[in-house]
Amino acid sequence: MEVTQASHGLGDPRLLEIIDKLVELNIGDSVALPQLLVVGDQSSGKSSVLEGLTGLPFPRDSALCTRFATQITFRRASSTAIHVSIIPDKSTSKEDAVRLKAWGKTGLRSFTREDFSQILEEVHRAMGIGVSSLGIKKSFSDDVLKIEVSGPDQQHLSVVDVPGIFRAVTEGVTTQIDITNVRAMVERYMENSRSIILAVIAASVDIANQEILDIAQTYDPKGQRTLGVLTKPDLVDKGAEGNALDLMRGTTHKLNLGWSMVKNPSQRELKMEGKLDRHALEQAFFKSQAPWSTLDKDKVGVHSLRLRLVELLTEIVRREFNHVRMDVMLNLQDCERKLAAMGPYRETRVQQHRYLLDLATKFQGMTTQALDSHYEHDDIFDVKPSLRLATAVVDRNASFSNDVWHHGHTMEFTRGLGSDEEGLSSKEATADSESSNAMVKTRYHVVSNDLDDILVNEQVRAGPEKGIMEWLENVYRSFRGFEMGTFHTSLMPIMWKKQSAKWDKLALGYASDIVSITHTYICDLLKEICEDDRVRGGLLSIMMDQLTERYKRAIDHTRFILQVERTPMTANHYFADNLEKCNGQRARALLQKHAFNDNQNNHIVRLSDLDHTASMNNEESNVQRLHDILVSYYKVARKRFVDNVCMQAADYHLVRGPDTAVKIFSPSFVSDLTPEQLERIAGEDALTKRKRADLSRKVENLKRAKNLLVAV
Repeated sequence: MEVTQASHGLGDPRLLEIIDKLVELNIGDSVALPQLLVVGDQSSGKSSVLEGLTGLPFPRDSALCTRFATQITFRRASSTAIHVSIIPDKSTSKEDAVRLKAWGKTGLRSFTREDFSQILEEVHRAMGIGVSSLGIKKSFSDDVLKIEVSGPDQQHLSVVDVPGIFRAVTEGVTTQIDITNVRAMVERYMENSRSIILAVIAASVDIANQEILDIAQTYDPKGQRTLGVLTKPDLVDKGAEGNALDLMRGTTHKLNLGWSMVKNPSQRELKMEGKLDRHALEQAFFKSQAPWSTLDKDKVGVHSLRLRLVELLTEIVRREFNHVRMDVMLNLQDCERKLAAMGPYRETRVQQHRYLLDLATKFQGMTTQALDSHYEHDDIFDVKPSLRLATAVVDRNASFSNDVWHHGHTMEFTRGLGSDEEGLSSKEATADSESSNAMVKTRYHVVSNDLDDILVNEQVRAGPEKGIMEWLENVYRSFRGFEMGTFHTSLMPIMWKKQSAKWDKLALGYASDIVSITHTYICDLLKEICEDDRVRGGLLSIMMDQLTERYKRAIDHTRFILQVERTPMTANHYFADNLEKCNGQRARALLQKHAFNDNQNNHIVRLSDLDHTASMNNEESNVQRLHDILVSYYKVARKRFVDNVCMQAADYHLVRGPDTAVKIFSPSFVSDLTPEQLERIAGEDALTKRKRADLSRKVENLKRAKNLLVAV
């Protein structure tokens, strides 16, 4: 049988050819491409409609019914030729894809129904249809058979035929899984928003039982891109023609593209084979057979249907071409970004080392900017606030100093003796503690990670307690000995221990927060510079011991500072200044009672009044002196303590010291990795290799597609 078709004028064949080439490049896997899609039940007469549209002698052997998508393309050329090939699906293995691409039939000028049957048998074998694997027989394939027909009398037309949906299982041929898989394949093609759905339905069957229309309505709810095709009008029972006529006239189930009707050859007519003139038989049927003879002539017959399809394909390609071009560009950018994020190939040790070296160099460069607060150099600091490391640490330093200032002392010092300006006597801080025994947190950066076993998260009582003089008096009396005019030397360490008791939780909470801030920074920066979860996980796995060591070192140093501060001692002259200031303020308060005004705004105290200032007994005097020593020393020790914890435990051990956690992942770290560690971290597993190969293939195809599209 010669493959022939009438010539019909068609504009922009170049655009249609480009769309076909995009299909060959599997661009349709990521970009919706304009196409004509033929769908229907297995018994709808779909194959006969295709034969009428294309002139191809489709086999009538049920064993060779459509088991895969078939793209049939016609184009004008100077000589007649038929080319048959297979387009591997994106999920096909690389080895099978190479084998399938190598298969093909070229140089054919025509073929008979028997030739076509033989070709399909070869295609079945090539795609592995009918072959059992792991106990499962493959009945359908996602690969695509492509048939290209070219010649001087051909006009461009391209249609895609997918397997017909079915509901009943045929023992030894199909399974329930096949029913599900075929429906999924059909839906995958139909959901393409740029496809024209050619829904083939037998007119002799109740439309309410036509599942294909339900599926079409799911993906085209407004009926904007579905063209209904009724077949087998000659098999409609007498008196039941009304349902089909209502569809054709748009009275029921109205579609924007309308309905067409074709009459497939009967079994008797098919036996004529070489003498069959389908077009003439169809014309005679729709002229003579009522009520079908009343239908518009441009809506009946394969000839009219083909004209309509050419118009539809031309229209949709023209309308969507620029959108396709834009989508290809966007997909190319996305795939290139994802491929770039995977980094270079990492198969050899040299490639793996270079890859990690680049990551480490970038990590340290970003860390230098983060520590120097040069956030303007990279937009990532705006997107990811946790990478503003210096700012986070400075903010936490300030809150730590403020917490120790307001909540660090257990007992509230007496007001007016050098304590007010230092925040050591606060009405606000003591108000909450008196009213409800309120607690304040010591952690501000609590995150869920693997460090909970070394971090501290406890609360402290808000503000100081009142009654410091009563407490000091009790302590003095408990340790009073034979001293004369003084007190026992053990009193100061005892008082100091209680007064600074809350420093432990405040300092350890602060150090834990700096650990948390640092660890979050490391993890977030790794995630920003390396999108490969496996590489990040491998790096953190090997780094974790060193990170934990430095975190523990910072926590331990905080405890060391706390232990040192347990023994009160200072050589700071401000202690003596503070104590002298306290004595002066106390003397001033006593003398103020005897002062009088000399009418010149001067306060005068008589020398004789000085004899009346010492109104306290020895015990009261010693307790007052204990208070003054404690407050004077606390002011000096608190500032020293806060600075030491911030500078030594946090800054030196965690942030800016020579051996901090943020400096572990460096070029020297990469150089010390063993070959086994390099492979475990940077080596690509099978999944990554497949992902890289898939992205590389997509990028290559999208670039070729881009070149095709921009040339128009």
